[in-house]
Amino acid sequence: MLYIKRNAKGEIVTLSKEPTPECNETIAANSPEVFTFLAQQTGQSAQMIASDLAFVRVVEDLLEVLLAKGVLSFTDLPPAAQAKVLARKALRAKNDVNLLGDEDTLI
Repeated sequence: MLYIKRNAKGEIVTLSKEPTPECNETIAANSPEVFTFLAQQTGQSAQMIASDLAFVRVVEDLLEVLLAKGVLSFTDLPPAAQAKVLARKALRAKNDVNLLGDEDTLI
């Protein structure tokens, strides 16, 4: 869940991970309105968002490597993290998103 502030037209003008006096309306993180708002961001905000999205993929792949090598057990993760990992894995499989090709390896 995210928290938003809307303008008089009902458009999102502020987005927050935490509730604030200005951002007190909740919205699902995967809402099309959230994606529209994020896509409209420019400058440093857009760079930070793009960096976060790219880094999430790195963390996902790192987690996969640690699990595959037995360094980390899936059950070591908190239940909320397990649910997010499973949901993300299902989404990536559904959309056939694979950052490493079959023949690619991490060194």
